[in-house]
Order: sequence, then structure tokens, then C-alpha cells
Amino acid sequence: MPGAIAYLTVGGVAAIATFIATPLARKTAERFGVISAPDDRDVHELPTPHLGGPAMLFGLLAGALFAWLIGDFSEVFSARSEIVGVLVAAIAMCGVGVIDDVRPISAPAKIAGMVIAGSVLSLVGVSLVVLRIPFVDVVLLSPDLAALATVLWVVLLANAINLIDGLDGLATGIVAIAATTFVIYAIRLTNEGVLFEENPGSLIAVLIAGVCFGFLPHNAHPAKIFMGDGGALMLGVLLAAATVSVGGRTDAAYSGQSFFFFAPLLIPLVILGVPIIDVLFAIIRRIATPGLSVTTADKDHLHHRLLRLGHGHRRVVFILWAWTALLSGFVLWPTYSGRGDGIVPMGIAGVCLILFTLLHPRLQTNKPKKNEIVADDRPPEL
Repeated sequence: MPGAIAYLTVGGVAAIATFIATPLARKTAERFGVISAPDDRDVHELPTPHLGGPAMLFGLLAGALFAWLIGDFSEVFSARSEIVGVLVAAIAMCGVGVIDDVRPISAPAKIAGMVIAGSVLSLVGVSLVVLRIPFVDVVLLSPDLAALATVLWVVLLANAINLIDGLDGLATGIVAIAATTFVIYAIRLTNEGVLFEENPGSLIAVLIAGVCFGFLPHNAHPAKIFMGDGGALMLGVLLAAATVSVGGRTDAAYSGQSFFFFAPLLIPLVILGVPIIDVLFAIIRRIATPGLSVTTADKDHLHHRLLRLGHGHRRVVFILWAWTALLSGFVLWPTYSGRGDGIVPMGIAGVCLILFTLLHPRLQTNKPKKNEIVADDRPPEL
């Protein structure tokens, strides 16, 4: 079992490689005109390069190569076809996204790319074969259904990350928090004997976290570069691979004594609640709107609504990061403590975050400005 130093080192290499490669990607995008100009749907004010995907892919490959060379992850690389298949799927998905960044392609073409990436994962064994339904039973999927479920999972997560990528640093931070949580969760399951040491889930997750932490300094508001579809779709595929490896290949019920009904596969749904809820509401909203296609872009995502509520750019990002961190804590507390009493402080924190989200803009609006004279009902002094 790799130690904490090995995970930190691999994540650090991925972060440093991404951080170094990103300025090169930005200059390349500027040279070839791969620029995102402000429009009615986007909220950025200045033309910004959006070719961060290749830099993130470089960091991913550098981190994976380093993990292979140091030998601490020899058990993971003993089943080499799995980790290689994950990297091939990431390269393919990044390629499709970069093509869309350079010259926009149709939604069906992007979906076809996601299907191909999901099929690659299924072929190499990174497949959703176990589905635990809470309070019911464990369902073992047939090979055909497992392949279909894997592809659908890839499509869901890739679109979720792509749609939430609407503000500077938003998707990068959410994925970084989620991936870090997956690393901690996967290590816990491995220590408890639920996952085999050959399982690549924790390695994939630490690579994702490293890539995101390396890209975030360039992507934080005001962003110098966007990850584009190349980065967002690639992260979605990698998250799908990590979560399937951790939660879709074991029938063990372990996730904390009090929360035994949480199947491991439901853990990603909780941690990634913000982008998944956003994409589900987007689908429902567009289906319910006459004449609007499901693939039609709009300005009604969670971050857009928070902006209209009166929050600033940075504060909206902070709020959605905080929700992801809160949901991650909700998952990890019972997993490590074996008790469900963490639901009380998590619930209180959730209520405070809701109140902050709803009331802060109103308090700021009603707050007297500096040097402003506030009228009152007191009689004038004689």
C-alpha cells in the first residue's frame, strides 16, 4: 500500500507539470487565435485563451509516468491495461474537447467522443459491474449492462463538469476538492480490505487533484486561461474512471457503521452533488421549455442564479466550493469515525451556508454606504 508521501509526491509532480505547461498552452492559444470572446452567455469581460486542456493532459501523463517510475504503485501498474486504458480514454476525450475549442463541433459529435472514452474504460476492465441499491440489495450487472452503465456514467460526469465550468476557477476547485476526497476515501476502503491494492481509483484521483491544483493559479479570477472543453471533458472522464474503480467494483457495504446503507457508488453522487444537480436541473429546465433543445446553452445554471442574486464572482465560486467541501466532509466523517453524529455539525454548517447565500446580498444592499446620511425619525436637536 503506497504511503502518504508517495501520494503527495505524485500529486505534486502532476501539479508542477501542469503549472509549468499552462503558460505555454496560453501562448499557443493566443498565437493561433483560440480565444473565448465575451458574449451574452459568458460572464468574463476580456477575451481569454481556452486551451488549458493540453496542459492538464501533460500534467496527468507526467504524474502517471512518475508514479510508475517510483515503484510505490507497482500493484496498480501490475494490471497495466487498466491504467493505460484510463490514460487513453483521457487523451481521446481531451482531443475531442480541443477540437471543439478550436472549431466548435456538434453536440452529437461530443457525445460520440464520450461514448468512445467510456467504451475504452469498459474494455480494459474499469467498468461499473456492481450496483448497490440502498435498502434493497446488490445488483451484479451483466457485461452488456455494465458497459452501458459505464458509458452513461462517463456522459453524466463529463457533461456535469463541462456545464459547471462557467466561472473562473469554479470547476477546477470543485474537481480538486472532490478528487482529494476520493483519494482519502479510497485509501480508507483499501486499509479496511474493501478494495484490492491493484485498484487504480486512488492513483487516478490523486492525479486529478494534482492537475487541478496546478492549473488553479492560472484559472482563478481573473483567469488568464480557461480549461476549455478539452480540460473539462477530460476531467469528467477521469472522475468517472476513479469513481467506478472505487465504488462500482465491490459489493462490500463498508462506508461507516452508521451509514452502512451508503453504497460506495453513491459516495461520488454526494461529493459531486453541485455539478450533478446543476446538470440534472439543466436537462429538466430545457425539456420543460417549449422550443428549447437539451443541448442549447443558457444562462440559468447555479452560478448564474447566484450572480443574479447579488453575489460577486469570487463569492459565488467560494459558495459552490464550500458546498462541495461540506458534502465531502459529510461523506468522510462517518467513514473514518464509524459514527453518524457528524450529521449534526454538517447540518448546522449547511444551514449557515444557506443563510449566507440568501441573506448576504440583501445585507450588502441595505448597508449604508460610506459618508451616506441615514434618515431617522428622531426630532432635530435644539
